[in-house]
Amino acid sequence: MNGRNGTQRYGSLSIGLHWVMLLLFVAVYACIELRGYFPKGSDPREALKTWHFMLGLSVLALALLRVLVHLRSTVPPIVPDPPGWQKLAARLMHLALYALMIGLPLVGWLLLSAAGKPIPFFGLHLPALLGESKSLAETIKEIHETGGTLGYFLIALHAAASLFHHYFVRDNTLRRMLPGHD
Repeated sequence: MNGRNGTQRYGSLSIGLHWVMLLLFVAVYACIELRGYFPKGSDPREALKTWHFMLGLSVLALALLRVLVHLRSTVPPIVPDPPGWQKLAARLMHLALYALMIGLPLVGWLLLSAAGKPIPFFGLHLPALLGESKSLAETIKEIHETGGTLGYFLIALHAAASLFHHYFVRDNTLRRMLPGHD
């Protein structure tokens, strides 16, 4: 498999970044959902929150890398060519997903900053992006949680659309992004 995008399918770099991002999303959401099974202040709950923070910041780093790769690559066409409304819907979905991948971790970083909490990143402590403010932290927390909920729907809709294209439209939308398919 070639690292560069081809004329019929994505290259191994784009495919790898796509599927690693999915695994990161699963891990980020799992950490924050599973923390509720442990009492407040317990070591497992705190560890899950810390992993949520670090993996969320990893989503940000990987998303920025994906943007760079995307800007330097061609996009293999969908065959057969979809109608204009589907192309527009796909562009809007991808913009929304990138807003999620970049915006949600940044909002999380702002939340930790406003709450006066450390921002851990695999042994590093990142700087606060703004000063401590409990009222601002509450507002940012609501934004972050709403964005997280929206993320569930965006990811599910993205997956459903790819399956719809594969099984009903029978175009190459999904096959372009599957590893090991030529």
